[in-house]
Amino acid sequence: MPTVERGTCHSIFVYDIAFSIDLNEAERRISSSTRETIKHKRRAPTYFEYRPAPLRLSQDFARVSITDRLSTNPVVELVVYDFGAVTVIYRIPLEGETSSFLALSANLYENKQLLTDSRTRVEELLKLIEPAVSKANIANFVEDYVIFQIEAFAEPFAIEDLTTRYAQDVAQVLRAEVHDELSPDEVNDAISHRISFGKHDIAIIDWNAAWVVDKEPEDVLTVLEFANVELLEMRFLDQRLDDALGLAYNRLSIRSRRWFPFRANTSALRDISQWQVDNAILFEGVNNVLKLLGDQYLARLYRLAAERFHLAEWDGSILRKLETLESIYQKISDQISTRRMELLEWIIIVLFMISILLPFVVNLH
Repeated sequence: MPTVERGTCHSIFVYDIAFSIDLNEAERRISSSTRETIKHKRRAPTYFEYRPAPLRLSQDFARVSITDRLSTNPVVELVVYDFGAVTVIYRIPLEGETSSFLALSANLYENKQLLTDSRTRVEELLKLIEPAVSKANIANFVEDYVIFQIEAFAEPFAIEDLTTRYAQDVAQVLRAEVHDELSPDEVNDAISHRISFGKHDIAIIDWNAAWVVDKEPEDVLTVLEFANVELLEMRFLDQRLDDALGLAYNRLSIRSRRWFPFRANTSALRDISQWQVDNAILFEGVNNVLKLLGDQYLARLYRLAAERFHLAEWDGSILRKLETLESIYQKISDQISTRRMELLEWIIIVLFMISILLPFVVNLH
């Protein structure tokens, strides 16, 4: 494997902490924060930007040794999105033999120390910006990802060697596999999602990690970071919809013993409609933050990441569950209408019987 002259390993942890965050209010409460912008190295339209731009803030961090030779930078960065997501990013300087990347990848896989520290930082951030937060609740799961970003090698070599000559080594780093050599099929799958803009850069995207060889990688890193944020939000939204469907099904199944049962169903209808609106807003908010139509290379990069993370399948699952929730809503609405009609029919029957019996009662007196 070639020797790295300069590079950085980015260890990313993504959390969902709220339904939404007022970024303007949060910015006022965090004096050191700045608005995240995309640094373009290629030509791109002026409208190609975050909408709204998330907040980025830096915090001091005691160095943590990940391997015998590699440790984290003394600074950690947090990125806050308006739809309630927070990304915590640790950086590890890279240099020397790339063969050491395998141990680094294995040690970063679900790293307990960084995971605990990242959650603590997210909890402290939530306390700080609580007035700017709507429906605060830190999700019980996290999405983690590692990006091995290399700016320069010690000696020039053909970039395609990473996917041919060194394919086995690259694949093992991506999969954090330290015990056995991977099969040819597994190697081909690990390096299958790759893209290059020039002759000396490449991005290889796998589900657990990515290799990025680029002198100016900021825009590529931004897209990969956001793809992980989107994956976390899709997982979170899918879980929320599972919970909402379970509750909605229970509301549909329970038979009320009240004299006016449609009142209970009206309450269920309000709850289900609120779940629908909340989940639909979150779904649209995540999917509309970053538009990639203006930069063809980054759009292709995002499509590769989305394919590797199965974002289309998550989207399809979420849309089906939203449709199922709408179906349950409609059934409860139909139940309410039917019971109201039955009640009206009984009222009409009673009034009709009274109108028939009333003359006889009057004559008896």
